[in-house]
Amino acid sequence: MTTVVAAVLLVVVGSPAGAVPGVSGAERRSETPVVSSSPVTEVEASVVSVFAPLPPDALPHPPECDTLSYLRWKSVDGPTESADADRILVAQPGIFEGASAFESVAGNTVSAAAAQGSYVEFWALDRRSNCLEDHTGTRAALATGNLETATNYYYGGAEIDGRTFDGFADGGRTAWLSNQGIEQTVRDQYDLLRFELPDQKLRKEKVLCGGHSLGGFVTGYFAEWDFDGNPETLDDAGYNQCGGYFALDTIVKAGTPPLVRGIPDLDLPAAVADPIADLTGLVDSALPVLALPAVINPETTNLLAMAGVAARLDPGGVNDLVNVLPNNVNIDATLRALLSKDALMATTGNPSVRTLYATNDAVLGALLDDNSQPFGFLQASVGFIGAQPVVDKAFPTLPGMENLPVVGSALGDAKKAAPALYGDPNTVYTWNDYDSLDSSPQTARYTDSSSEVTSISQLARSLAEPPLDFTEWYFPTKLSTDLAQSSSTAIREHRLHRDGVHRNPILTLQGTGGIELPPSGRPGDRPIVVQGYNHLDVLTAARTQNNGLPEVVSTELARFAANPS
Repeated sequence: MTTVVAAVLLVVVGSPAGAVPGVSGAERRSETPVVSSSPVTEVEASVVSVFAPLPPDALPHPPECDTLSYLRWKSVDGPTESADADRILVAQPGIFEGASAFESVAGNTVSAAAAQGSYVEFWALDRRSNCLEDHTGTRAALATGNLETATNYYYGGAEIDGRTFDGFADGGRTAWLSNQGIEQTVRDQYDLLRFELPDQKLRKEKVLCGGHSLGGFVTGYFAEWDFDGNPETLDDAGYNQCGGYFALDTIVKAGTPPLVRGIPDLDLPAAVADPIADLTGLVDSALPVLALPAVINPETTNLLAMAGVAARLDPGGVNDLVNVLPNNVNIDATLRALLSKDALMATTGNPSVRTLYATNDAVLGALLDDNSQPFGFLQASVGFIGAQPVVDKAFPTLPGMENLPVVGSALGDAKKAAPALYGDPNTVYTWNDYDSLDSSPQTARYTDSSSEVTSISQLARSLAEPPLDFTEWYFPTKLSTDLAQSSSTAIREHRLHRDGVHRNPILTLQGTGGIELPPSGRPGDRPIVVQGYNHLDVLTAARTQNNGLPEVVSTELARFAANPS
C-alpha cells in the first residue's frame, strides 16, 4: 500500500510511457479473459487494466479510479502480443456509453478481418468515471440465473460476497469528476497507447483511432493535441499516434458537435472564450455528473443493464424486471416518459405502465427500439412487437415529428408505436426479433425487414455480460462542456496541430436513421451511409443481415484496417 501511495504522489505525467516510479510494468497491468455467450466464437475478449494514477493535484477519488481499462478483442488464431497484430482499432465511447457497447461491432470486425486474411484487434476504451460503478448485482444475477439477485442487491439491501450496495454516488463522491474533461480524456488515451505500444513508429503504422457519437469529437481533439507542449517535437502529436481515423455515426472533428448543418464552430477570441469557460467551470463543479431528475441518471442507466440481464436470462418471461422495480419518483417518471402512449397517460399515470403484461424481450425492445424509444441517441433497430395491438405513440413527441428537419434527426427516422392494452393478463406483449418480423399489416405500418438490423438477444447480451458496462452511470459534465470550449486558452494551448485530422485518412460510417451531422469536410474522408441503421445500430448490428449479406459497418472497418491509405 505504501508503494502505491508513493507512486500516486510521485507520478510524473510527462514521463516515458506514463512511467510510475516504484511500480514495474508487470505490476501495472492485468488482463482477464471475458466469458461470453457470443456466437462469434472465433474471437476472444479480455478486459485489460493499467495502473495510471491521476495527477497529484487531482481531487480526492477512490483508488480504483487510478486505473485505466479497456476491452480487447482479438482472433483466437491471432498473435498473443498486440504489437504483432496487423492493425489495432482503438475506440472512444459516446455519451453515457461504456466499452461493452462495442461488443458486437468489435467481434464482427475482428472476424471479418480474419476472413480477409489479416489479424486485427479492437480496443474499446472505458472512461475513468466508470470506476465509480458497482456491477456486483448484475454479475451475481448472471451467475445465479435469477434477476432478483440483482434487484435485491440494488434495492433491497441484500449482501453479495460480503458487500452491500452503497447507493448511487453523488455529492463529494463525484466532485473529482469536475476535472475529468477533454484534457484528461485524451491524455488517458495517449498514456494507455504509450504503455501498451511503446514504439511510436509502430503506433503510427498500426493504430487506427476513432469512436462512436461523442467519441468522434474526442478523437478530433486527440488528433490536434500536443502532449508535451512543444510544437517542434512531433512524436507526441496526437495525429502521430494513429495511422487513420474511423467515425461511427459521428464525424472526426475537434469542436462543438453541430446541431444544425452549415453552422461552423466560432473561433472566439480568448477575451470572450475564457469568461464563458469560467462560467461552464462553475457548472462542472456544481454538477460534476451529467444527469437529469429522470430518464438519464445513474439509476436509470443501470436500469437498462438490468433490462438486458432479464432478457438475457429469460427472454420470454413476463414482467420480471417491472415486477421487482421499486416505486420511486425517478423510476416512475422514467417509465412514464419513455413508455407512455400519450400525454394524458404520462401526466396522470393512468393506465400505469407497470400494468402492461410484456415479455422481458418486449420490455427491452420498448426501452431501446427505434419504434418506441423517443430519443435518437438511444435507438437501435431490434425488431417489432408481436401480434398484440398497438397505437401511434404520441408522447413525448407527436406522430410525424420524426420527419421534421433538425428536430427529426434527434428522434430517429422511425414511426413510433405503443401498446394499446394495459392490465389484461390475457394480452401479453411479445417481441419479434430483427429477422423474425411477422407479415401483418400492423407491422408493415411501422417497419420492414430492410430497416431492422440488430438482434435483441445480442443486444441483451452486450448490456448484461461484459465486465465493463454498455450504459455509463457517471458521465462527466466537464467532458461535454469542454467540447464547446475549443477557443478557450486552457484548451487552445494544447491544440497545436490544427491540421491533425487532415493528416490521416478517415472512414466515416453513418446510419440513415442516426444522428444527422454535416460532412466532415476532410479531403481524406471516405463517407459511407448505411441504410436502415440507427444511432446504436452502427455498434450493435447483427453479423448477418436480413438481405443475407454480412454486417456493413464491421465489413467496412475490416477493409479500412487492411488498407487505410
